[in-house]
Amino acid sequence: MNLTTAVALVLLLALASWAMLAFNRLVRLRNQVRTAWSDVDVQLERRHALVPQLVGAVKGYARHEAALLETVTELRARATATSSPAQLGEVESALEQAMGRLIALQEAYPDLKASDNFLQLTEHLVDVEEQLQFARRFYNGAVRDYNDGTQRVPDLLVARAFGFDDAEFFQAEREAREAPRVELQR
Repeated sequence: MNLTTAVALVLLLALASWAMLAFNRLVRLRNQVRTAWSDVDVQLERRHALVPQLVGAVKGYARHEAALLETVTELRARATATSSPAQLGEVESALEQAMGRLIALQEAYPDLKASDNFLQLTEHLVDVEEQLQFARRFYNGAVRDYNDGTQRVPDLLVARAFGFDDAEFFQAEREAREAPRVELQR
């Protein structure tokens, strides 16, 4: 074996080792994104389970808020049928705003505000929203790390060769970043 062959073999082994390490790192990052999305999904399911209960608690007190109740119910149905993080972010933002208006109804209906069932549901909802916010941040951080890994040279070569596509961020629409306005008409 001559020196040129030995150098070529060492370079080939180094290249193969780098490719294997890059591939394994990308797999780990992709799995982290999937795990983080699963955490977001669990919190969304918890939220979606609370929505019908909250709507039911409000219905008895706020019969003429039917449009808001229908909106919340329709948005929940759309959210449970959507799987794309980007599209789900839009629907969930709208649902979050509608839920904020629903919670704000307690100011207009003193009996609702005093209802133990309503208070317990709103406490659960606040807890779910806090957990969801944490899960979203963790998911978006995992997506950022994964996308950085798939877009950085030279790992980009391994990512494209093995089909590591960019992941979508879960983000709120611009309108959802504003506090919900509640207009009550009796």
